[in-house]
Amino acid sequence: MKLFRKDKEFYSKVFKLAMPIAFQSLITIGVNMLDTIMVGQLGKKSLAAVNFANSFIGIYHILCMGLGMGASVLVSRYWGIKNSKNSSNKEEAGYALKQTVALMLRLTMGLAALFAIATIIMPETIMSMYTDDEEIIQLGTNYFNYSIPTYFFLGASLVTTIVLRSVGQVKLPMIVSIGAFFVNMGANYTLIFGHLGFEPMNEAGAALGTLIARIFEATCIIFYLLYVDKKIYFRLKDMFLKTRSLIGEYFRICIPVLISDGILALGNNTVTIVIGNYSTDFAAANAITGVTQQLSSVVIQGVCQAGAIVTGQTLGTGDKEKTMQQAWQFLGLGFGLGAVSAGILMIISTPIINSYTEVSQSVRDLAEQLMRAISLIIVFQATNSIMTKGVLRGGGDTKMLMLADNVFLWALSIPLGYMAGYVFELDVFWVYFFLKIDQVVKTIWCIIRLRGGKWIKKISTGKNQSLPAEISDKKMLTSGK
Repeated sequence: MKLFRKDKEFYSKVFKLAMPIAFQSLITIGVNMLDTIMVGQLGKKSLAAVNFANSFIGIYHILCMGLGMGASVLVSRYWGIKNSKNSSNKEEAGYALKQTVALMLRLTMGLAALFAIATIIMPETIMSMYTDDEEIIQLGTNYFNYSIPTYFFLGASLVTTIVLRSVGQVKLPMIVSIGAFFVNMGANYTLIFGHLGFEPMNEAGAALGTLIARIFEATCIIFYLLYVDKKIYFRLKDMFLKTRSLIGEYFRICIPVLISDGILALGNNTVTIVIGNYSTDFAAANAITGVTQQLSSVVIQGVCQAGAIVTGQTLGTGDKEKTMQQAWQFLGLGFGLGAVSAGILMIISTPIINSYTEVSQSVRDLAEQLMRAISLIIVFQATNSIMTKGVLRGGGDTKMLMLADNVFLWALSIPLGYMAGYVFELDVFWVYFFLKIDQVVKTIWCIIRLRGGKWIKKISTGKNQSLPAEISDKKMLTSGK
């Protein structure tokens, strides 16, 4: 199999999916960067506090991504079956698609409620996981107080966006994100510093501005799903569909993704805790570089999701050989995009770091070291992300991905990073490098897994009792084996 080949149809399809997703990610990151720059004007403790609070909210964000991407594996496959010329299971696949969306939304709202309750009950305890600085804890707690409803709106818009993308609906979420960016910018300008007759709210203003933007985003996306979309054709009454027949298959595919992303989120937060307890300057530098790293890899994230969608849809048609060839092409894309991202990162890092005029020179110097480490790691991160979060996940290989993601993180990255910082007291460059060493190891593992071919799994629609007997009997949809 070739990493690169002349295949205009493949690359056109990938980038038609990936670029709107990437642009939407760029807008989202722009919102985060805007928050970070504005809050940075309040000082490094405010910057660290908001970053720590958002690290916890980020756990919820990643769990929702797990729910959404897990559902996307099923939705892409069912959509491929539904639109395949040779499929005899089209109606059953369409019904299972609606069941998947209903289950996903119910679980997302339940998860939002758990995080909201935790944030209400113990905000100081949550903040104390990241730092022992009392001032930072109080600033972060104030930020939390205005962030609680955000969980519900963030979750609803995020998972709905992912399933819409799975059936090729990529433009609307992008347009909505552009609108949310301007809503957030206006709200931040008004509330953080106190303009247009409002009193300055500082960190709380940033939280409230984000909440207003999330409400706008969720309202637009959910309205489109329930009243406009003609592909999934999910309506409000479908929230009450009986989903018992699909629960087993949904959990088989989605729960490993949820567990994987959940434990990965905890692992990433452990990395943040290691950094936060190392020094306040290191924590502030990490807050600056984190947004910049996301900015340099937006196209990679778009290709990740395109990889899952294309893989699932191709398998839905039953063409295993074509799926394998596309997988190797995605691997080549990973290497290429990683190298480009590293170059972009080196170009934009200094101007972005220097824009944080209110932080000390020592923080900016640490940020420069982190940028060099990120530029090295991002080549490997791009490659394995496109494979793990895209192709292999789209093939249904969620259990092995759950193991790989977390074994490498907890057995290698966190212990080695901790030792580099606290035992050997190495420079920040090496501390960060070892905290991200799992990205290198996972890249090697992905190539081995891809060659074996065992990542392509069967997916069932379940036994749908409410469908006619002649449809219900056709239960198993193969992946092309």
